[in-house]
Amino acid sequence: MSSSKREKLMRKVDNHLRKTSRYLIKIDTEEEALQYLTDSFRSELYCDFVGVVLEEGGQLLPKAWSGNIPSVTEAFPFSTDDCSSKLFRQSMTYKTAEVPEKCHMAKVLKKANIKTWFTVPLKDDIHHFGFCIVGFLSFVPLLDMEVHFEEFGKDMAVAMAMAREKETQLKKIEGIEWISKNLSLDAPLEQHIAELTSRAGKGTNADFACIYLYNEKENCFVFQQPAYGKMEYAHKIMIQDNYMLKDYFPFLETPGGNQLTIPLFNDLKPIGVLHVGNEGTGVFSEDDLRMLELLSKHVAALLENARLYHSERDHKHRLQFLLDSQQALVKETVEVDNFDGITTMLGGIFQSSVILFDRFMRELSVLDYGHEGGPLYIHQLAERAKEELGNQKGNELITMQDPTSADYYFSFWPVSGGGNLLGYLAIRRSGVEMDEFDRLTVDLARNICSIQFIKQKLVLDAKEQAKDSFISKLLTEKIDNEESIIQYANLFQWDLFSRHRLAVLSIELDGSEMEGSNLLEQQTKKTLVWDSIKSHLSELDRTFISASHDEKFVLLVSTEMEGNKPKKFWATLFESIQRWVAKGSIECKVLMGIGSETENIQDYYVSYQQAVQALNIVSSRFENTGYSLFKDLGSYTILHHLGHSTAIDLFVKSQLGPLIKYSEGKNIDLFNTLHVFLQNNGNVKGTAEELYIHRSSLIYRLERIELLLDAELNDAEVRFNLMMALKLYDMNGGLF
Repeated sequence: MSSSKREKLMRKVDNHLRKTSRYLIKIDTEEEALQYLTDSFRSELYCDFVGVVLEEGGQLLPKAWSGNIPSVTEAFPFSTDDCSSKLFRQSMTYKTAEVPEKCHMAKVLKKANIKTWFTVPLKDDIHHFGFCIVGFLSFVPLLDMEVHFEEFGKDMAVAMAMAREKETQLKKIEGIEWISKNLSLDAPLEQHIAELTSRAGKGTNADFACIYLYNEKENCFVFQQPAYGKMEYAHKIMIQDNYMLKDYFPFLETPGGNQLTIPLFNDLKPIGVLHVGNEGTGVFSEDDLRMLELLSKHVAALLENARLYHSERDHKHRLQFLLDSQQALVKETVEVDNFDGITTMLGGIFQSSVILFDRFMRELSVLDYGHEGGPLYIHQLAERAKEELGNQKGNELITMQDPTSADYYFSFWPVSGGGNLLGYLAIRRSGVEMDEFDRLTVDLARNICSIQFIKQKLVLDAKEQAKDSFISKLLTEKIDNEESIIQYANLFQWDLFSRHRLAVLSIELDGSEMEGSNLLEQQTKKTLVWDSIKSHLSELDRTFISASHDEKFVLLVSTEMEGNKPKKFWATLFESIQRWVAKGSIECKVLMGIGSETENIQDYYVSYQQAVQALNIVSSRFENTGYSLFKDLGSYTILHHLGHSTAIDLFVKSQLGPLIKYSEGKNIDLFNTLHVFLQNNGNVKGTAEELYIHRSSLIYRLERIELLLDAELNDAEVRFNLMMALKLYDMNGGLF
């Protein structure tokens, strides 16, 4: 073995001896100390056996053993006089031992074919207990560690002496049966504290005795009432990054002063300290220390058991209360359609304000508990919450300060159902962290709110289906059952015979939204946008009728809302729709065509067709404007009455067919070039500027168009026919 490896191994063994010595001092019983010694030595030194042999009444007896070597263990007991006296005075090895004939211990080991062994005497200045023996079945090079092992033997002797002393004192203290007889788990924790501090104070003649229990959540020691006697004390002792108890309790396990502190451990876990003190000059002795140490063992177990019992009982009561609350909340969702009962009950549970928002952060139900914030503060809260949600990904918990008080904050929990976000539950809280039951209550409340949301959604879906069915029957060219349609209208409290105007909306997704998604996913995104628009429309005015028909989004509005300025009304409404869509998470644009007003039931189909054609024209020619009333489309209104006949199909194809066919899949759009040229009244300069191309490039395109159409573009009759064909093409959405 190289010198570096040898030194490294020696350091490792020395550290293990030191660590073992420190731990042995803390062990209360001799049996536990000896067993820990043998187990730790065997695991660290990789030996075949470790034993502790003690001298009792002239006999050597194995008190602790690790490793199964029957030929050695079965040889005990034997007389101390038959062994070398060096075993009790100094370390011995298989090399330094006397001949086996003079030492029965060496003889037993040789007969058992133990190749390598060494012993460590367990003695101090007063006691000679015996020795520890370590053996290997194979040859192992021994380290020059005699001095270290002999020092360890002294520490072990001290530990054994202390353990025996502790066991003696323990028998005395166990004779005091008041712990088991006078205190029960049903008794309040304060009664336990009072009895224990009283025993500690009287047993040490202290002026003051108290208990601090460790609060793991707040990382501090908390003073527990009641105390024995009177003295100034700190209510809380905060623990920072330094976990050395002596820095917070200077007289920790240190007699000789006017204070004395004993740590309380339960299963090696610190749960607090027992502290005594004197106001005068009286000091605490070693006997006081031992008495408190023995008492602390029982104090720790008793306090921890009492704490767990009371905690379990409180948990049981809170769980029963939670189950009762759940039943009441479920009953509320069955009997009531709104959320007021739910927020009222939650406010009572949390003793705090509760607000329920929909997924667009609009308040649905508010319970102000203890403060009156008013609509303004709720609006401010909602706006800040939307900002926070916009800055994060996913539906996670967000927390923000209460706008009305710096000492409180609002926590927003998402309410989901069926994989969809339904709304947000906001609860006003102080700085105290929620415990597991509070969080469980919140989760329960979210589930109940989700049920109510889904219930409302089912009702709304049923109404939407009825509305869509009603709209489908209304927007047909020939109405078969007019009475049925009137009944549907009465269901929605809608006067069919007053004047209305019908609009058709188109939602076009941005390229980034369409990338990597299929048609079903794209339609789902459009539906989400439409749901948002409908929600805002109902908030703006509940008389609006919105529905889906023939894969289009339809809106019916009473002309009374237009007043004398229909253009201004629809322009304002379209700007609002654009603003709502821009605030959403889905990138898209909305186009809208608006039909003429109705005078009777049959006019709704006509207004719908006009709105569809207006939308087609907006989509192809007025996309920048985004909307248009049919009556503002000029000649398109005349062309609308021509219908979509075979003659019109033939006319459009004869005029534009070659040009449409040529432009498909080409980089140069001659079809659009012709349209811009005609819109500019044949002005070459204006057309080139609008198309952002050079004049010579435009002339080349025009020559190409004339060649394809076999027509002279300077001919007024040719221009008229081409312009009419383009308008028909636009009005019917290019479906030729």
